Amino acid sequence: MISIPKPITTAYIVLLGIMLGAALYAGIVVAPTVFHSEAALGSELLTRFQEGLIMTVNFVKLSYLVNVTIIAVILYEGYRFKSFERDTVGLMSAVMVVLTGLLYTQYYIPQILQMQSEGEAITKSKLFENAHFASELDFKLFALSLLILLVRNIYRNIK
Repeated sequence: MISIPKPITTAYIVLLGIMLGAALYAGIVVAPTVFHSEAALGSELLTRFQEGLIMTVNFVKLSYLVNVTIIAVILYEGYRFKSFERDTVGLMSAVMVVLTGLLYTQYYIPQILQMQSEGEAITKSKLFENAHFASELDFKLFALSLLILLVRNIYRNIK
């Protein structure tokens, strides 16, 4: 099998870094700012439900990058695996990136959108609270797996 050209590996590593940066920025900067909009606006103009709607738009847009990253991970790491460039840590973190990313984009985002479409009352329920907590946990696992995969690929390519 032909080894992967350096420019493709570099682009892959950059994509992983961009995805990780976007995930961290969304969780560390965007979410706290949106959910505490009164601090930025000077008074409480938005309800918690309205802030949630704005945050959902951000995460729907972020899910497009998550899906592109998932495809890149499958293609890149799949090719490496088929080329007998086996790396247990890389493979396990790649599987986690794919699984948690798909769970986020194909299950949690649609579930939250569906619940929000039912109105503000459902978003105050225990069901919504649990779904939201699970989606946050899943996204944190996605970011951690992505970090491990990124570090592993950088380490593998500087040898």
